[in-house]
Amino acid sequence: MLLGAVVSRSARRKSRPARRSGGHWEGDTVVGKKGSKARLRAFSERATRNGIIIKIPDGTTKSVVRALDKLERRFGADFPRIFKSITFDNGSEFADCEGLERSRRRKGKKRTVVYYCHPYTDCERETNENINRMIRRKFPKGTDFDKVRASKVKAAETWLNNCPRGILGFRSAVCVFSEAVGLAA
Repeated sequence: MLLGAVVSRSARRKSRPARRSGGHWEGDTVVGKKGSKARLRAFSERATRNGIIIKIPDGTTKSVVRALDKLERRFGADFPRIFKSITFDNGSEFADCEGLERSRRRKGKKRTVVYYCHPYTDCERETNENINRMIRRKFPKGTDFDKVRASKVKAAETWLNNCPRGILGFRSAVCVFSEAVGLAA
């Protein structure tokens, strides 16, 4: 069920410069072994390549919205500044546009703007697809996420964000992100 207006990535392109300003994220779900209900929610910041990985119990819209609620609590009042927009694919788990945009902390206000890619165009979320490939180094296809502990997911996120990247001048994503948003690393 789709709740709210669907805004395509084409509209995003017109509303902001690509990668020059921080706070614009891409999101996806990493699915594990067939029959495994748990999944990983991966968020990737476009400018800094910083990643956030959250284990969710299943692939429902409710679980995806709860993961975003958790992030909003984690970043508190800084959430709207850090998460200006999030671009998702057209997976059914992202269908609750209204729930994804609605703030739990600031009643009646949006916490972010949600955009959707065109169908079958992974190239419109290239940062996230690259992050997903890096996640697969730690959790290969066929991983049973029902059996993966949250501490392992956090360790993979830490590894991902501390890995020096050529595109960032061989600096880590966490350092570049911390500088960009004014948070301590």
